[in-house]
Amino acid sequence: MNCCCDRDCYLLHPRTVFSFCLPGSVRSSSWVCVDNSLIFRSNSPFPSRVFMDSNGIKQFCVHVNNSKLTYFQKLQKVNATSFQALATEFGGESFTSTFQTQSPPPFYRAGDPILTYFPKWSVIGLLRQPAGVGAGGLCAESNPAGFLESKSTTCARFFKNLADSCTLDPTLNAASYHNFTVLKVPRGLSDLQNTKFQVPVTPVSQADSPLLAGNTCQNVVSQVIYEIETNGTFGIQKVSIGFGQTNLTVEPGTSFQQHFIIHFRAFQQSTAASLTGFRSGNPGYIAEKPLLALTGDRRHSMTLLQSKGDGTCSIKRHEVQFGVNAISGCKLRLKRVDCSHLQREIYRTLHGSPRPEHVAIFGNADPAQKGEWTRILSRNCSVSAMHCTSCCVIPVSLEIQILWAYVGLQSNPQAHVSGARFLYHCQPIQTNFFLQDSQQETEVPLTTVVTFVDITQKPEPPRGQPRMDWKLPFDFFFPFKMVFSRGVDSQKGSVSPILILCLLLLGVLNLETK
Repeated sequence: MNCCCDRDCYLLHPRTVFSFCLPGSVRSSSWVCVDNSLIFRSNSPFPSRVFMDSNGIKQFCVHVNNSKLTYFQKLQKVNATSFQALATEFGGESFTSTFQTQSPPPFYRAGDPILTYFPKWSVIGLLRQPAGVGAGGLCAESNPAGFLESKSTTCARFFKNLADSCTLDPTLNAASYHNFTVLKVPRGLSDLQNTKFQVPVTPVSQADSPLLAGNTCQNVVSQVIYEIETNGTFGIQKVSIGFGQTNLTVEPGTSFQQHFIIHFRAFQQSTAASLTGFRSGNPGYIAEKPLLALTGDRRHSMTLLQSKGDGTCSIKRHEVQFGVNAISGCKLRLKRVDCSHLQREIYRTLHGSPRPEHVAIFGNADPAQKGEWTRILSRNCSVSAMHCTSCCVIPVSLEIQILWAYVGLQSNPQAHVSGARFLYHCQPIQTNFFLQDSQQETEVPLTTVVTFVDITQKPEPPRGQPRMDWKLPFDFFFPFKMVFSRGVDSQKGSVSPILILCLLLLGVLNLETK
């Protein structure tokens, strides 16, 4: 309504139909005019009129049929031939994926996302490192891991019904974190059937699948550690993965935290693999640097307990720093299960996972050189020592004793570890403790203590500058004897030689005392 330039209406005089015309809907008129005296007869097919201009001169004008001025534009026909030409002429930047518009780069650059391939489904993906977002720190699955960017993230997961999610949620299952291969270099996208461009993700140790046992969801993934070895422009050479697992109680609104660690290090063909490539000194330990431990071929930091805000034990742990005595504690919440299960859980909580087997003698110890590591002595709980036949002996504290010393030159001493020992302190629990409600939780206070003992044997200090040992000739005092053997008269004539000899003797004594 009121569109006075609507071509479908064929209105010669729109104002006689509409009460008014919408703004911009009035046809524009375009006239081409010349002096009327120059025109004898007009055979123009277009409408013409004679106007009187402001000076009183008649003008012969022809109405030009300009479709643009009448708000009508004949649309161009688009077909297969003209489509590309029109898209090139009028098109702009596209949002199409980079991998579809250009060939992949030959190698990864720092910060690039790491490509993964799922052979079972023939799907390309990215290596993810979930991170916490928002005030609650909820896990964001889409966070990609950057090449050569070693990071550690923590996020929270909430479950309305953990009983259903326990075995169905892939984020709780260790298998979902390594059921793919990693592309060595991005150009592997061009030939996904060529396995030489793909690196499998190798688990360091066996991780069990989640299992719902009664009111407990067992073997839930609480920590994921990726160790990626790279070799410059040759890309990723090796990927290994380690897990930390825990048990969760099935209850409404269950939540827990997951930790994700990705660490990059240089590829070493001639040495055994290790999960960390950092040093704590070269060669001697540096104060407050992590104390290095070895489990199998895996190198890691020795750790001790860390508590949450409510005092319960956290999955995160403090690093043991060389030369720093420390003590920490927390409360471990456990269900009243059998004695052996309780002991395993407490031992694992005290010494951490994996359990340290060796400690590095120097701060740059190589996992492939077993001579650079010393075995950790351990003394576990003894049932016989408690003199209790109907008891469950559990450890309640761990004392980590480190013997160290300086070696080498006094001008540049190097700190090294001479020995280490895990000393567990235990207490008995009556067996009727487990006969009570097995679903009821109990709290066990735990403590870890780290003590560094300096056993350096310092050398004796130097005795100072050596003294000169003066040796006089056997007949040195002969002149004195001759002089004193004479009479008084003869002495009067020998005063000068005697004085000279006395001065000479005095000078010798002075040199000796200096």
